[in-house]
Amino acid sequence: LNSNSRQVQIETENIHDLPTCLLCVCLSGSVYCEEIDIEAVPPLPKETAYLYARFNKIKRIAVSDFADITTLRRIDFSGNMIEEIEDGAFSKLLLLEELSLAENRLVKLPVLPPKLTTFNANQNRIKSRGIKNNAFKKLTNLAYLYLGHNALESVPLNLPESLRILHLQHNNITTITDDTFCKSNNTRYIRTRMDEIRMEGNPILLAKHVNAFSCLRTLPVGTYY
Repeated sequence: LNSNSRQVQIETENIHDLPTCLLCVCLSGSVYCEEIDIEAVPPLPKETAYLYARFNKIKRIAVSDFADITTLRRIDFSGNMIEEIEDGAFSKLLLLEELSLAENRLVKLPVLPPKLTTFNANQNRIKSRGIKNNAFKKLTNLAYLYLGHNALESVPLNLPESLRILHLQHNNITTITDDTFCKSNNTRYIRTRMDEIRMEGNPILLAKHVNAFSCLRTLPVGTYY
């Protein structure tokens, strides 16, 4: 290697040792670490509220990544290579409202924090067995849930009443029951907040399950015939 090539190599090796606010852009509670090829979540300044770490090479999220940063309100990890999220990685983030894990390599969902209003896991590899039965039940503020372009065989159970938008398009959903969205033992029940359900690109024929939508104000988008 000539001296110039050696210098470039040294700079490349050392770039990930830089303090976060030199490697990323820090602006009054927001940290922008986008498209800089980081492979792990960088140490965040105290009082960080918004983390944007899109289009990097992050493969794993550990409990220690957010253990001391309880002020986070929004996290965006879209477009990484995340395959594993340690149990409890988000459990202390009691103020977190928006979380995007879209365009990663997840096969299962982590435990989600209680105040979430928006969760995006579009374009992963999630199967139904990777979502626990009560994964969304206690998320009483969740309004926007995006699970399109995964490998789900069924609609997640126990969806909260707060849900307004549900995207399940382009999965492998083949089954749905009268209790998936509605309550088979209560014919007067109406799911009043639900505005949109997308189910196109699934094998299921929705016309065979009309009773499953009796409590909805608008029918899901999908294949009926």
